[in-house]
Amino acid sequence: MSVKDIYESMDYGPAPEAAGDALAWVVDQGSRFGHFIDGAFTKPGETFETTSPASGEVLAEVSQASSADIDAAVAAARAAQGKWEKLGGKGRARYLYALARLVQKHSRLFAVLETLDSGKPIREARDIDVPLVARHFYYHAGMAQLMEAELPGRAAIGVCGQVIPWNFPLLMLAWKVAPALAMGNTVVLKPAEWTSLTALLFADICRQAGLPAGVVNIVTGDGRVGAELVAHEGIDKVAFTGSTEVGRKIRAATAGQGKALTLELGGKSPFIVFEDADLDSAVEGLVDAIWFNGGQVCCAGSRLLVQEGVAERFHAKLKARMKSLRVGDPLDKCIDVGAIVHPEQLARIRALVAETDGEVFQTAAPEGCYYPPTLIEGLHTADKLMQEEIFGPVLVSATFRTPAEAVQLANNTRYGLAASVWSENINVALDVAPKLVAGVVWINGTNMFDAAAGFGGVRESGFGREGGWEGLQAYTRPAGKAKALKLKVPEVGAPELPEGLDRTAKLYVGGKQARPDGGYTRTVWGKSGKAIGQVGIANRKDLRNAVEAARGAAGWSGATAHNRAQVIYYIAENLEARADEFAARIDAVTGKGGKAEVEAAVSRLFSYGAWADKFGGDLRQVPMRGMALAVREPVGVIGAFCPEEAPLLGLISVMAPAIAMGNRVVLVPGQAGALSATDLYQVLDTSDLPGGVVNILTGDPAELAPVMAKHLDIDAVWSFSAADISAVIEREGAGNLKRTWVNNGMGRDWEQAEGREFLEQATEVKTVWVPYGA
Repeated sequence: MSVKDIYESMDYGPAPEAAGDALAWVVDQGSRFGHFIDGAFTKPGETFETTSPASGEVLAEVSQASSADIDAAVAAARAAQGKWEKLGGKGRARYLYALARLVQKHSRLFAVLETLDSGKPIREARDIDVPLVARHFYYHAGMAQLMEAELPGRAAIGVCGQVIPWNFPLLMLAWKVAPALAMGNTVVLKPAEWTSLTALLFADICRQAGLPAGVVNIVTGDGRVGAELVAHEGIDKVAFTGSTEVGRKIRAATAGQGKALTLELGGKSPFIVFEDADLDSAVEGLVDAIWFNGGQVCCAGSRLLVQEGVAERFHAKLKARMKSLRVGDPLDKCIDVGAIVHPEQLARIRALVAETDGEVFQTAAPEGCYYPPTLIEGLHTADKLMQEEIFGPVLVSATFRTPAEAVQLANNTRYGLAASVWSENINVALDVAPKLVAGVVWINGTNMFDAAAGFGGVRESGFGREGGWEGLQAYTRPAGKAKALKLKVPEVGAPELPEGLDRTAKLYVGGKQARPDGGYTRTVWGKSGKAIGQVGIANRKDLRNAVEAARGAAGWSGATAHNRAQVIYYIAENLEARADEFAARIDAVTGKGGKAEVEAAVSRLFSYGAWADKFGGDLRQVPMRGMALAVREPVGVIGAFCPEEAPLLGLISVMAPAIAMGNRVVLVPGQAGALSATDLYQVLDTSDLPGGVVNILTGDPAELAPVMAKHLDIDAVWSFSAADISAVIEREGAGNLKRTWVNNGMGRDWEQAEGREFLEQATEVKTVWVPYGA
């Protein structure tokens, strides 16, 4: 046998990682863990076993938190929060820096314990997870240092309840704890039941860093603990990473509680291979996309879409590569695919694959809690495995002919977390990337993450971002205290028609005035109790028509920011030309201030005309030869309930930022603003605004709110209404996990209500990764 033959035929020998130090740490803690509350470990209470998925051996006993434990942890976090925030960003930065250094100092201990507890290959824990954990604490130490200078007017939210999954136990902890602490919050974190050990090791690290007691608290247990934590009245903000099913329950459970919420949920991410791609590179990318961490990744590239011309050749290369993947003991540094986290998850994967009628190709896997790398072909687009998240080392495959078809297939899912595009033609890649409905797009790469680049999804993959500047918004709020709404209801006089010709203002749908479907109207009363007009009452069919018109105006989202700005400037010009008319209408409703309000509304339109081409994202400094582009995209169709306090200015303040960013809107004015809103129709008609971009429905917010929140073609709902509809919107919006922004009965100074906060609510951040060299 020649040297060449030996080189090509030799196999990898075992290269086991020693587990002694990690096991010794567990033993040193008594192999039984309590919770970490107020800077110290509690005595273990009722416990359950945590086992190694690779061997089935019991690693330790972990406590099941009781209601009293959760109360104690929240109370400790509350007691510590004020002092922690007052420490200032520069003071907090030193602690975060210390945590980052300690993670590095104990990196091998963290990596081995993570592998023992979760079953992921030691190479991944050592080379990917732990370095990223340190990176997040370093990065957010810098964010804390810069907070006062770069985020003026922002304050900590308070006490954060954080629930993390089992697939990246330590990394998900870092993603949530680091930004929360940097911005002055305190946390109560609940790790996954199956993988709690590295969170408890992190608690030990917090003690070593001298972190003030109560700033970080960790309670362990099953899903009941997480459910009780997120619903706890002492929690100000909830951050959850996990399944879409649980995320939907959390949205419903927290509705109306006034809690900030971010959800990073499931995915069915497309991996798109064009015929001009470097097929060998794409195969290696696909290995990382679907078999990294055994496919137990929310953004795993689990749907392969390959162009027909190269499909047969690509699949042949892929199957050959699959045969060379090494499945086995995750502590062996030569292993590619480790153990499935738990027998329960293994059973779920097996059951899903057993149901398929597709063509299944599998490699080998050892006995125990392992599942072989699997490829399934021949499925139609509606097949369960093409639509449902499997969360295992299972890849489904389909083909396409044209780029347009690739986009259509990629977006044919209720999820929208990530996507990967492979093409040697940068024009093709950059044409397709913006069209993909996903929070993250990787071009000629996959699974690229960094603390500077926001990560998160759209649709039923959740809302909110982790990492980057946008990730900090989830852990801050506007400084100061909002005041509860106290609006006086105008006196109502005797039934009468307004003076002059009988006129009932219609609805505004698709650029046209339309009679309300129900045929009902209501009278609008002035400050003195005199009837000043009548407006129609919209129902669910009117709302359906308005949403359909908004969907049909999708071209507005594709228009250039410059063109959108010109239209908004034109609206301002035409409104100013009729300023006296609008001022008189406002005076009739509110009694005074009409002239000043119209002037403020015109100014606000000019402000958002100015912002239209200046709020477009930026380039993030990530540790690689490449670019991470944070691109601002419109949310889509936004339904909004406008405020009562400022009849015209309030409506303009809601409408203008939304359309400036390319959204289409369905607006429901307050009772006081109904006539001003209907007067605005003619201004919009004469300002070159395409039909369907703005739709206005006069009606009862309490009746329209649940319909709007449940509507599957509305992407976000805002409410500044005086009506008590915040809880309804959040609860009913859980159906398709749409973004919501509600006032919870609190007022707002509409003379000052403009700028970045509104623009951020009107956009989604898509992170596009473009590597450009070695």
